[in-house]
Parts: sequence; structure tokens; C-alpha cells
Amino acid sequence: MLAAAGLAAAVLLPWVIHSQFWIGMCIAILLSTLMGTAWNILGGYGGQFSFGHAAFFGTGAYAAGILQMKYGLDAWTAYAAAAAAAAGVAAFIGYVSFRYGLRGSYFALVTLAFAEVLRILANAADFTGGGVGLYLPLHVGLSRLQFDSKAGYYYVALALAAAALLSARALERSRLGAWLAAIRENEDAARALGVDTLSCKLRAIALSGALTGLGGAFYANYYLYLDPGLAFGPGVSVQILLAPIVGGIGTVCGPLLGAAALQFAGEAARRAMGDAPGLSMIFYGVLLVAMVKFLPDGLAGLLQRARGARRAHA
Repeated sequence: MLAAAGLAAAVLLPWVIHSQFWIGMCIAILLSTLMGTAWNILGGYGGQFSFGHAAFFGTGAYAAGILQMKYGLDAWTAYAAAAAAAAGVAAFIGYVSFRYGLRGSYFALVTLAFAEVLRILANAADFTGGGVGLYLPLHVGLSRLQFDSKAGYYYVALALAAAALLSARALERSRLGAWLAAIRENEDAARALGVDTLSCKLRAIALSGALTGLGGAFYANYYLYLDPGLAFGPGVSVQILLAPIVGGIGTVCGPLLGAAALQFAGEAARRAMGDAPGLSMIFYGVLLVAMVKFLPDGLAGLLQRARGARRAHA
């Protein structure tokens, strides 16, 4: 009931708020929710922490951008192709990593290395525009999912974020979700009980990659510009994993809570301290350390403890 009310409020929001700044803020929150949920499927439910989700984001962004710009495909086809390409890259990275038993910090470093390799390749390739990047043309219309106001982009971002949250909810209640939870708690014990750990982790990373690729495709259509640093840079990976860590790893609503908190806190920090180069990364780093130290279960855990205390008092 609460989720339905929240969705209804989100649908009506552009009719209530007419400020382009605040609608743009909501778009950023929804995009961060989409990609944070994607990371949460692999890192939160499966316990496989990735530091290289920029590899999937950049793959989706470049796939969608190139297909629309150079081959004239509509956005719907380009989005599907972006999700498929990102899922393929994710499955390849997952197979190379999981097949040889990499986990924990080793898996995190491997994903980071793959993202960096893709950044270097994109910087050297001609079809990606190299270091200059790609400037996507604006063709307003539903077939290109490009609009003359931010309200249209808001509804696309809302649909993608809602689909990601519903996917996480369905995964949480599925057998695959139970298997991933078992792998997260004790992979060796799960394997001893008959769980096909390689297959489960590959399915999780492919789904995570597909959703992240959709986020990259939306980014390309929204900002109309891509370069290797923006698409595959380590800052992208940091921003993706921050939302679930701040909001609550392994929870459905955690990425949404974390995305909203990060956007508002980041805006407050920019207004207080200016927009100096590197300031956002310093802010995110300090916030990440503070959350891991003082709120390891995130804002969702804090709300759950507050609710429990209120019930106990009642």
C-alpha cells in the first residue's frame, strides 16, 4: 500500500513541482536508484562487491549512443541492445572471475581493472570518438526518448527505476534470491548443500550489468555527450556503489534512500563549499567511511531500529 502511494506521488510530481532544477534533482535520484539497485543485486544480495560497475555503465551508454547516432536506430531498440551488451560484458567478467574462484577484494580489483581497460580502449578507438567523445544529436520524439522538457526524461527515469526496484523485490522473494543469500553468508557451505554457485553468481552479475547498462543508455540520451572518463571512470563506480551502502545493502528500498540522501547532501555541500574540482569525490569518500564505521546497515537499518524502538515503547 505504501509503495503504491509512493508511486502515485512520483507520477504526479511533475504536475506539482514546476521547477526544472528540482525535476532535474529527481531525475538524478532516480538514475542513482536504478544503478544502485543494479549494484545491490550483485553486491547486496549476492555478497560480490564490485568496484567496476562503470564497465557496464559505459558499455550501455556507448552502445545506445553509437546505435542511435551512427546507425539511426530508435531509442527503444538501442536501450534493449545496450542492456544486452552490458549483460554480455558482465557475464564475461563474471565468468573469468568466478570460474577461477575470485571473491572478496580480489573480485573487486578485477572489476576495477576491467573498467579501466575499457576506458583505455574507448579512449583509443575511433568509433567511440576517442578522447574527444561523442556528441549525440537531439531529435525530440517518443521514438528517440528525447524531450523538450525535463518532465519527459523524469518519466523515463521513473519507469527504469521502478522496473529495477520491482526486479530486486522479485529476486528477494525468488529461489535465486535465497541461493544468493546463502552464497553471501557462506559460499562453501552453499556449494556443499548443492547450490550451483557459479550459475547463480553469473545470473546475478548479468542482471546487474543489464540494469546498469540501461542507466548508461539513459545517461547518453539525457546529457547527449559521452567521453571515456565520464563513461568508464572510477568515479562512476564509486557513485554507483555509494547509494546502496548509504541506504542499506541487501534491502529493496536502500538504494532509493541512499540516492536521495546523497543527492541532497551533495547539493548542500556544493552550496556550502563551492564546486571545486575533486570536492565531490572527497565528500563521497568521507561519507563512505563514516557510513561503514557508524551505520554499517545504512539508513534502512536505522529506520528499522527506530521503528522497533517505537513499537517496544508502545
